[in-house]
Amino acid sequence: MSSAPHLVIIGNGVAGNRAAEILREKDKDCRISIISAGPLLFYNRYELPDVFKGRQDWRDYLENPPEYFSDNNITLRRKSIVADVDTERRKLVLAHREEVSFDQLLVATGGSGYLPERLQETAHLTHQFTTYRSAMGMYRDLPKGGRVVMLGGDMIGLDLARTLIETGYHVTVVPGDRTFWPHEISAEERPKYLSALETMGMEVINHGEVERIEDTTGSAAARRVVFVSGETVAADVVVTQYGLAPMVDFMSTAGVDIERGLLVNPQLKTTRDEIYAAGDVCQIWEQESNGYRFYYGWRNVRKMGEISARNMMGEEVPFETEVDEHLIIKDDGSIDSPFWEYSA
Repeated sequence: MSSAPHLVIIGNGVAGNRAAEILREKDKDCRISIISAGPLLFYNRYELPDVFKGRQDWRDYLENPPEYFSDNNITLRRKSIVADVDTERRKLVLAHREEVSFDQLLVATGGSGYLPERLQETAHLTHQFTTYRSAMGMYRDLPKGGRVVMLGGDMIGLDLARTLIETGYHVTVVPGDRTFWPHEISAEERPKYLSALETMGMEVINHGEVERIEDTTGSAAARRVVFVSGETVAADVVVTQYGLAPMVDFMSTAGVDIERGLLVNPQLKTTRDEIYAAGDVCQIWEQESNGYRFYYGWRNVRKMGEISARNMMGEEVPFETEVDEHLIIKDDGSIDSPFWEYSA
């Protein structure tokens, strides 16, 4: 049996794959395994709006060729769901009851689309846009030139919205508390940023809180959004974009501290020495505010993957963001965001 340490990464996204890359650079002999719940190789989820520009083949989104994992001696376990983490025995328990031993563990599972409780019962009538499969589902359900009603309007959603406008679709944004998330916009500044969305070609309807979604298949539009006020708006597709919720349920018995996400120090270590976390799943201790906070966006997530790997290799490097989190209104009246920067 190999005496090389087994470094296991849960999550096949930006943070996890960047970490695997750095781990292999630092140690040519260690065992590296990536555990992925999804069926696909590592692909760039941030580019998924391009399905509306004609890029429907999932292979066009791959960040590395299929042979990358074998060439770098990285084991990728797809369609494998982690049900529990046994920290005392240093084993992952997969949903099909298999156990995977680890010496060090990196949790990089990211987040799933957040949905307010009041909309849970009609979630099946909405679309999310977080995976290749969900992106293609929305593409198939949306008629050419059709109307999308976007609830919430976080920055990932607004990135999708501007692509939809560019490719000939109609977009109505129904703003809420998480519009422009993860930017924090004051009540005084909010009107000018909503106006900027209209400058970009989006319709903004602010009728208050959404109560439910209704199926109107067979009528002119397939869906109807119903507000608490009784007002309604029709849509071919309703997409929910209320930000992300960290995927941490499987860590509930792992003996690490969890608030909304996994709590880590600036070196991205949890309250157990052998477990690190990176990406949207973790809250990082910030000395200045004397509290924990999330750091979002492709650039932050990628850097967290790198920093966590370096520290797993024995370095003591703190994570420091290089992202200016201010939302910008450009000279033409449109908005720009550092969270729309998806390349190194």
